[in-house]
Amino acid sequence: FRELLPETRGLPVHRHVLPNLRAVNFVVEGLLQEGVSASTRFDPQGKALGEWLRSRLADVPEAVL
Repeated sequence: FRELLPETRGLPVHRHVLPNLRAVNFVVEGLLQEGVSASTRFDPQGKALGEWLRSRLADVPEAVL
């Protein structure tokens, strides 16, 4: 996760496993500073950050497919 999003360096990241959905949820504390309306980031929306992360390329083990 940190390799795909180097902006998370130095920030607490929490991973929540959702086994019934075969998914994980990541929470990055402080990435949007004090919230969407207080952020100085170009696009402060968490949804946009998720789409940006989704656009990254990552090797997936064949066993997972």
